[in-house]
Amino acid sequence: MEQKPKLLDRFLVWRPKHINDRQYIYLLSVVAGIIAAIAAIVIKKSAHLIQYLLTHHFSNQYENFLYIFYPAIGILLALLFMRYIVRQEPGHGIPGVLYAISRKNGLIKFHNVYSAIVSSAFTVGFGGSVGLEGPTVSTGAAVGSNLGQFLRLNHRQIILMISLASAAAMASIFQSPIAAILFALEVIMIDLSVASLVPLLIATVTAVLTSYFVLGQAVMYPIDRSVTFDSSNTLYYIGLGVLAGLFSVYFTKVSIWVESFFNKRYTDWRLRYIIGSLLLGILIFFFPSLYGEGYEAINQSLKGDFSALYNHSIFFGFRDDMWIIFGLFAAVLLMKAFATSLTFAAGGVGGIFAPSLFLGSFLGLFYGVFVNYTGLGNLDPGKFAVIGMGGMIAGILHAPLTGIFLIAEITGGYNLFVPLMIVSTISFATVKVFVSDSVYTYQLAARGELMTHNKDKSVLNMMSVSGMIEKDFHCILPGQTLGDLVKAISRSKRNIFPVVDSQGYFKGHILLDDIRPIMFDTELYNTLVNSIMVYPSYIINPSDPMENVATMFRDSGKYNLVVLDEGKYLGYVSRANVFLTYRTKLSEISQD
Repeated sequence: MEQKPKLLDRFLVWRPKHINDRQYIYLLSVVAGIIAAIAAIVIKKSAHLIQYLLTHHFSNQYENFLYIFYPAIGILLALLFMRYIVRQEPGHGIPGVLYAISRKNGLIKFHNVYSAIVSSAFTVGFGGSVGLEGPTVSTGAAVGSNLGQFLRLNHRQIILMISLASAAAMASIFQSPIAAILFALEVIMIDLSVASLVPLLIATVTAVLTSYFVLGQAVMYPIDRSVTFDSSNTLYYIGLGVLAGLFSVYFTKVSIWVESFFNKRYTDWRLRYIIGSLLLGILIFFFPSLYGEGYEAINQSLKGDFSALYNHSIFFGFRDDMWIIFGLFAAVLLMKAFATSLTFAAGGVGGIFAPSLFLGSFLGLFYGVFVNYTGLGNLDPGKFAVIGMGGMIAGILHAPLTGIFLIAEITGGYNLFVPLMIVSTISFATVKVFVSDSVYTYQLAARGELMTHNKDKSVLNMMSVSGMIEKDFHCILPGQTLGDLVKAISRSKRNIFPVVDSQGYFKGHILLDDIRPIMFDTELYNTLVNSIMVYPSYIINPSDPMENVATMFRDSGKYNLVVLDEGKYLGYVSRANVFLTYRTKLSEISQD
């Protein structure tokens, strides 16, 4: 009995006849926007509910020792959920998205649709000093990828769906569609073309409307909208931009160092969890403003209120001593990088958007208060807290346009566009002097796997050595003779003959052009191949980035390069195969 096609199969046959590809992507943009927005809302509400239930009864005037234990509980719950229910290692959100785009053809496992929601809610709700935006974006990316896989979209369309859903998730959590589009351009590295711009607009607008419907229409961090740009403060804005850039470098360096230290020193995840969560709990006990994503502390700072520095802490009694306050400012600004890094090192799941906003608001507030107190100027500290957030987003994320428009949208501070541009631009320029890659991208960049707007590099990053190894070469044993080689030549279609021992180790190779003058001299047939083989100057490792491989072909002028894994022979990569694969990948990502 003939089985009827499944509903999906019938739809996939019907769709091309009635809906063209462009219209289809537009419809999927709406679907992706709605699903990503719902995921973002669930993450946000879950984490905030947990935090409220745990801390709403704490007294401002006294320290609370529960701050030491809460983060450890939340991270443990996240770890247990990831390891024993999802059965996957906890990972960073946005770097994982970038890796999936550059090395996995956009394929993201289905568990990412829900795993980041649960694990980040536990981590942040119980006090992990990270944000919800990274997991929100990675959840959106997983929605886009899995939707594309389910509907059997091609590679280019799946990458587009990832970008759309990521931007939609961010647009929803911040209710900021313009910043979300810029984020997709600057961080996710989507190409801005007609084929991508219209779907981006549809997805982000759909997500924001969904967020409005569920959460209401409100500015996330409201400020006094009568505040305007004062050109006489330009030098102060420049100073804040440089300071934000230096703190961004500090945050990046600390993040890299802490991650490297824990990975090298503590190989057991249990030990990393115990040490990381204990140190994090101690930091939050002394500086409770480091608890969670710091939403309330940021809102207070935008009003010029720095009470979050001493509320709920042992320093409450020193709230009237300004030099103690300045010391607390410095401690919180310096320790935030460690608190965020320790949360990740212990196994927590979160993002660095909220830490960037927190650092920016407190840095700007400190800058304004210090300048006023020392008589160096007469500034509005709340306004500088707003502008500082843009500077830190630009510096830490390497996304100046996102910083400018995000802060304008989430605060309603559109009158501050000029100072936001000054501070964000200078911060970004300062960071680039010291570090070339952001916290999101440094690992991918180090491995040569980072997607960029340089299409040539992006295409090369999508290629892998292992997928291009050719093995149809006739191997010769080291003890064989020229006569044996001549017999092999008669049976081979290739002009290179690798010399490989019985255990698979590469000893050298023989080029047909090199032995052509002697190959018919029968008197030399007893000559061992050891004496006529050569060892190549250029060798490829299976893990080498394709950009390096392309450089080897250019520098060597060779048409084939050998691939060795710790000395063992795997095969050869040909210049022709690299070029053919490059052309194929380029057509996949360039077609409109």
